Amino acid sequence: MTALLDRPARTAAADLTLRRGAARVLLDNWTGSGTVPSRTLYPHQWSWDSAFIAIGLRHLSARRAQRELESLLAAQWADGRVPHIVFNSAVPNGAYFPSPDFWRSSTAGHPAGAPASLETSGIVQPPVHALAAWLVHQADPAESRRRGFLSRVFPHLTAWHAYLLGARDLGGSGLAAIVHPWEPGMDNSPCWDGPLSRISPIDTGSFRRADLDHGHPADRPTDLDYGRYVRLAADYRDASYDDRAARHAFALEDPCFNALLTVSEHALADIAAELGADPAPHRARAERLTETLVARLWDEEAGAFLARDLVSDELVRERSVAGLAPLLVPGLPASIVDRLVGTLDGPGFHADATALVPSYDLTGPAFDRTRYWRGPAWFNTAWLIERGLRTHGRHAHADRIRASLLETAGGSGFAEYVDPTTGEGRGARSFSWTAALTLDLLHTDDRTEAGR
Repeated sequence: MTALLDRPARTAAADLTLRRGAARVLLDNWTGSGTVPSRTLYPHQWSWDSAFIAIGLRHLSARRAQRELESLLAAQWADGRVPHIVFNSAVPNGAYFPSPDFWRSSTAGHPAGAPASLETSGIVQPPVHALAAWLVHQADPAESRRRGFLSRVFPHLTAWHAYLLGARDLGGSGLAAIVHPWEPGMDNSPCWDGPLSRISPIDTGSFRRADLDHGHPADRPTDLDYGRYVRLAADYRDASYDDRAARHAFALEDPCFNALLTVSEHALADIAAELGADPAPHRARAERLTETLVARLWDEEAGAFLARDLVSDELVRERSVAGLAPLLVPGLPASIVDRLVGTLDGPGFHADATALVPSYDLTGPAFDRTRYWRGPAWFNTAWLIERGLRTHGRHAHADRIRASLLETAGGSGFAEYVDPTTGEGRGARSFSWTAALTLDLLHTDDRTEAGR
């Protein structure tokens, strides 16, 4: 498959070098059926990573991008959930924690319809998948139709959304709830500090963190965070992953998670129309989600969307990149778009060293420029905001983010994330979604793609 590196592309010489480097990362991290985020730190298949990876892979091979999503969706549970990790049985348990013997999906998850033939986690991640599937189809519609790609993934995607809008509507509002800090993908965000303070951590001596073998402790969540993460996951497992039976001490409506659900409902409408089905129910659901997102999570004073803690039924007064991601949503009121763009340009989210967006308010009390989601700037959220700005016609601002993402991705060795105050790469290198989204922005600079 190294011939993929030599596929022609409409790029300048410098961009061609960047493209080849990004393609090499994805080739090296391919396992035969899917792509690992990192060969060292994350040696299995992750849910929203695979969606972002497919978005980049489509520029190298539409068929491989289709397989990326198909392999993930093959691990879907009967209740509709798409698990956040699909474990590779060839990888030793000690290579990653929590490992399959902790989650016990095929046994503890049996009542919820977990697959019997492979092991997964029992929690979920943000629903980027329908958007990814639609973009992958657009990359090569003829190949997609020949393989029946959309007709095969559509039932999986509709079942996935039905799960989120049904069993996960824990607040009764029409939004999907997260029940673990790993579910929104922004694990140790300061947005979770208050809700997590209610959780009694498991003794850290009862488990071994494999992540510290490959990452500096200053970059990673603390042992206290991990003790609470493990407690929540173990309690959910012990309730057989039953969303209604479990007593959720941690349950929130996250703005980024629900914005991606909204955008993916729009994508489902496009997929339905392509397949000759009725797109209207998905359009209507997307409109309802948009209205509810604004009514439940918008905060004018903060100039951002905020997470809602369903235990206290209060907004969490912390600003993070998750609260800016709803720029992705078409149909937002113009006044909210203006306010979000103002927040992006303000002191909380404008770093001089890079146009990438810090994961947490630079002026916030919990800001940490190197520790995971407590401040560093990530490439996937930059891609989401770049796309959101274009959705609302803010192309000059989007151009700045695009240029910074491309420069920083290549200069950092396709790092997992960067220090927003210096641009220095942090975390893992040769990180798959960084490479994939670099490819996407290199190949869509003419903005002819639908939705750009």
